[in-house]
Amino acid sequence: MKLFDFSQKVNYKNEILAGLTVAMTMIPESLSFAILAGFPPLVGLYAAFIMGLVTAVLGGRPGLVSGGAGATVITLIALMKSHGMEYVFAAVALAGIIQILVGVFKFGKFIRLVPQPVMYGFVNGLAVVIFMSQLEQLKGADGSWLTGSALYTMLGLIALTIAIVVGFPKITKAVPASLVAIIVVFLVVLGFGIETKTVADIASVQGGFPPFHVPDIAFNFDTFQIIAPYALIMAAVGLTEGLLTLNLVDEITGTRGNSNRECIAQGTANIANGFFFGMGGCPMIAQTLVNLSAGSRARLSGIIAALTILLIILVGAPVIGMVPMAALVGVMGMVAFGTFEWASFRIINKMPKSDIFTGMLVAVITIVLHNLALAVLIGVIISALVFAWESAKRIRARHYIDENGVKHYEIYGPLFFGSVTAFNEKFTIENDPQEVVIDFKESRVSDMSAIEALNTLASKYRKAGKKLRLQHLSPDCIQLLKTAETIIEINTPEDPAYKVAIENL
Repeated sequence: MKLFDFSQKVNYKNEILAGLTVAMTMIPESLSFAILAGFPPLVGLYAAFIMGLVTAVLGGRPGLVSGGAGATVITLIALMKSHGMEYVFAAVALAGIIQILVGVFKFGKFIRLVPQPVMYGFVNGLAVVIFMSQLEQLKGADGSWLTGSALYTMLGLIALTIAIVVGFPKITKAVPASLVAIIVVFLVVLGFGIETKTVADIASVQGGFPPFHVPDIAFNFDTFQIIAPYALIMAAVGLTEGLLTLNLVDEITGTRGNSNRECIAQGTANIANGFFFGMGGCPMIAQTLVNLSAGSRARLSGIIAALTILLIILVGAPVIGMVPMAALVGVMGMVAFGTFEWASFRIINKMPKSDIFTGMLVAVITIVLHNLALAVLIGVIISALVFAWESAKRIRARHYIDENGVKHYEIYGPLFFGSVTAFNEKFTIENDPQEVVIDFKESRVSDMSAIEALNTLASKYRKAGKKLRLQHLSPDCIQLLKTAETIIEINTPEDPAYKVAIENL
């Protein structure tokens, strides 16, 4: 497994500047998530550093940014409240092991099952969530909304940030507009002595290197029973969000990442989190989009971002603490605007109603519950049910009687659980002649429900004293039927003339 592709031409300036920009936007978010879960603030920053560094080096796709994400942290809040931080660290490490196993057994490919309408709903819902999360910064320390001059100052600085992000690329694209906006607003606030909310108002970012420690828990089955459900949920949420982010980056860059490698990288990073005081995490879509919009296309930016966060923890806390939150809110607001799939509105009148409903439902669940994994899972289930329903309606049959008095049923469309009822309605057993052939040349026997339907149909013909043949079954269908011999009564002698799979039932 190659860590780096040295044949790829790296724009070092873009990568370094993109990494600095990502670090600036990741710090307040990681701090906020840590505080939300009841962790010490540094636990969030350690997670940002560890996740960012490990996945940048080992991950499945350049440009993807990982950190202490809210999606995974939310899954651990209940464990934190009931058993404390040491159990959380153990759960994070166990989640990492699960994620590595998913990658080793190559289950990451199942992300391909997520339909495009679900992706539209996911991305649009995420854009709204990113935007709404920035509104929290318009509140004071007591949780009440800012008013008066404090509010107007904050809004003015946000507007300045947005103006720079929008306008600076028209002057030059040599430097990421987001980074320029953060620096300019920082200098304006510092130069004019403007009082406004800063990073230091959230929490202190001063600390040392992440220390190694083994979680202080009893290593027995009772402990495993406590942490396993949380670890499993965290692993699933992290992988879902991570692989969806990977898919999104693939679309933006026109390249293809390695989903299984990303699973292994996430797992490795989370195991490291469990033993180095990190709260764990997964890929962060907002920061990934910041990274890509800043021009990053290689792994270096992620490494720079992680090392920047570590450097800030060690020596740079006083400076970073003075960065105005308005600048970061403005940058993230523009990220939300850029994340939204505005093209989905242009094609909405061309989409099936079921796809429109699915996309909107996924977006609503994402916005209301802030549970991206659940939203995607529900979207996939609905899409699968719609597909099954539509496929079930496609089964049909053409029948005729040949010169020997044998009635032939030619089946079209897949035979599976959804189409069994319609399939059974095609046959008139009492009126059929003594010999019947069912031709599956244009059909496929797909599951156990289909096998049981064939068994039931054969039993009815046998009771009526009639002979039934199944013709032109594909090899995999024949194998499926043979596998079921211990469950249902079938015979499978070969018929050279008709290639019959079942005869004399």
